[in-house]
Amino acid sequence: MADQQRTVSDAIVDRLVEWGVSRVYGYSGDGINGVLDALRRSEGGVDFVQARHEENAAFMAVGEAKYAGGVGVVLSTQGPGAVHLLNGLYDARLDHVPVVALIGQQHRSVLGSGYMQEIDLRTLFSDVAASYIAEVSTAEQVPMVIDRAFRAALASRSPAVVILPHDVQSEPEPEHPHEHGIVPSAATFDRPIVRAVDDRIAEAAALLGAARRPAFLVGQGAAGAVDEVVALAEHLGAAVITSLLGKPYVDERLPYAAGTMGHLGTTASAQVFAECDALLIVGSNDPWTEFYPQPGQAKTVQIDIDPRMIGNRSAVDVGLAGDAAATLRGLREAAAPASDPAWGERVRDVVRRWRDISAERAAVEAEPRNPEAAMRALNEHLPADARVALDVGSVVYWYARQLILPPGVPAHVSGTLASMGCGIPYGLAAKLTAPDRPVVVLSGDGGMQMTGLAELVTVASRWQRWPDPRFVIAVFDNRDLAEVSWEQREMEGSPPFEASQALPAVPYEEYARVLGLAGERVSAADDVDAAWQRAWAADRPCVLAIETDPATPMLPPLAAAGDKLEQMRSSLEAEAAEGGPQAARALRLLDAYVEIEERLGGV
Repeated sequence: MADQQRTVSDAIVDRLVEWGVSRVYGYSGDGINGVLDALRRSEGGVDFVQARHEENAAFMAVGEAKYAGGVGVVLSTQGPGAVHLLNGLYDARLDHVPVVALIGQQHRSVLGSGYMQEIDLRTLFSDVAASYIAEVSTAEQVPMVIDRAFRAALASRSPAVVILPHDVQSEPEPEHPHEHGIVPSAATFDRPIVRAVDDRIAEAAALLGAARRPAFLVGQGAAGAVDEVVALAEHLGAAVITSLLGKPYVDERLPYAAGTMGHLGTTASAQVFAECDALLIVGSNDPWTEFYPQPGQAKTVQIDIDPRMIGNRSAVDVGLAGDAAATLRGLREAAAPASDPAWGERVRDVVRRWRDISAERAAVEAEPRNPEAAMRALNEHLPADARVALDVGSVVYWYARQLILPPGVPAHVSGTLASMGCGIPYGLAAKLTAPDRPVVVLSGDGGMQMTGLAELVTVASRWQRWPDPRFVIAVFDNRDLAEVSWEQREMEGSPPFEASQALPAVPYEEYARVLGLAGERVSAADDVDAAWQRAWAADRPCVLAIETDPATPMLPPLAAAGDKLEQMRSSLEAEAAEGGPQAARALRLLDAYVEIEERLGGV
C-alpha cells in the first residue's frame, strides 16, 4: 500500500481485524469489489472463504458464530446476491446468533433510477436486521458504522447489516477530524455478567426446594453453565431434559438425563414432564409448547439473559433475568437439598427404560436399513474431540434419540428456522474454525441435494490445507422427504404426495470421488460399523451414502401422543389400501415401535 492511496474499503478490513475477524464468507460481485480488493491487499490475515452460493455463505457465518463464538461475517454483492443471504440471516436471527453482513450496493448517483440490480436493501433487510441496519453514505461514517454493527449483533444476538455503495468503497480513507458531525468510535464490546436479584433467587429457591418432583429444561442458553446445571440438579434431585439446541450441554450418560423434549424427543422426557411438579427452564425458548407440563401442573422458574424470553413459551411463577451460570450458583446456595429419594429413583427408572427402548428400536429390521441403527452405530466411532453439524429433516430425529455426544463435543443445527441445507455449510465453518478437529455432517438426501452437492466443491477445494483431514459427510439416503411425508400422515391424515416427496437417486459417493474425495455407499448387506470406521480412517474427507428406510416412523413419545397415533395408523391403513408403496411396511414398523414402547416404557 506504500504507493497506493488507502480507501474506505481498507479501513473496513482493518476494522474487521480489530474486531478479531479471521474469516469472511461470501461470493464476489461488482457491487462489493472494493472490499474484496482490500481483502486481497490486506496483510491482516482475514481469509475470504468462497461459497458456491450466498445462502450457504450466510449459513457458514452462522456456523462460525455458533462453533467459535464471536461474530460471523458474510459478504455479498447487491441485488440477487443480497436476496440470497436472507435465509441464512434469518437462521441467525431465530437462533439468536450474532452475524454481520456487508452488502454492496449500486453507486449513490444511480439509486432511485431503477438501475440494474438496484433493489431497496433497507426494506429487504428491515425485519431480519431489525437490531441494526445502516447504509454508508460518506467515508467518514467508517469505522463508526462497522463498530455499531458488531456491537448491535453481539448485544442483541442477531444479524446486523451494513450497506456499502460501490463508489463509497473506493473513496479515500477519511482522517476523521475532531469536529461537529463526526462520531468517533472504537472496536470494543463488554458483556456484563448479570445475576438475578437476591430476593428473586430466594423466591425461586424456595419454590424449587419445596418441590417433590423437580425437572429442568436446558437450552442453548446453558452453554456456559454445564457444571452449574449438574450441581443444582444433583442438589435438588431433579431430572434434566434438554431442548434440541440444548442437547450438547448435558451429558446424556448421567442417570437422571432424560434426553431431548418435543415431537422428536424421548419417552423419558415425556414421562418426566407428565409427572413433575416443578420446572426450571434454563436458557430455552423451545417452541414445542404442547410437550411442556400441563398448565397449572408444575410451578415454573425460568432463567434467561434476555428478559423478553421469560414467560415466552410457558406460564412462569418466578422469572430470573440473568446469566445462567451465576444465577444457578445462587440457586444452589439458597435452595434446600432434596430429602426424598423417591423421585430420583423414578427418574432413573424411566431413563433406564428409555435406553432399553432406544436400543430395541434401533434393532427393528427395516428395508434396507433402520436409520436409527445407522445413527446409533456412530456412538462407537465418534471421536471425543469431534464437532457435529446437523442438517434438517428426519436425520434430526435419529440424532436426538440415538446419538450420545461426548462431553465437550458441539453440535449445531438450524434449530428454530429449521432450514434444510445448513449441514455442510455448518460443517465447513466447524472445520475452518478448528481445522485440527474432526467433523461429521449428518444429512438427509433432501438437504444434500439442496445445498450439499454444491458445497462439496468447497470441501474439495480446501481440505488439503487442514492439518486433520477427517471430515465425514453421512447422507441418510432414503429417496424421500421423509419428515414431511410423516407430517402429512400425522397432521393432515393424508398419504404423501409422491410428486412432491420422492427424491431422485443420486450417487453421492461417486460424486465425492469425482471431486477427489473418498466415497462409499453403505447398502443393506454392508456393515455400517465398519463403514463408519473406514470413513474416520480415510486420509481425506469422506462421503458415506447410507441407504435407509423412509418408512421408519417419526412418532412423538407415546406419553404425549394423544390421538395422533390412531390418526397416523388410520392414514397408513388408507394409504396401504390404495397401494401406497411404503404404507404396509410403515404399519409394521409403527406397530413394532408402539409394542416396544408399551412393553418397556410402561406407557
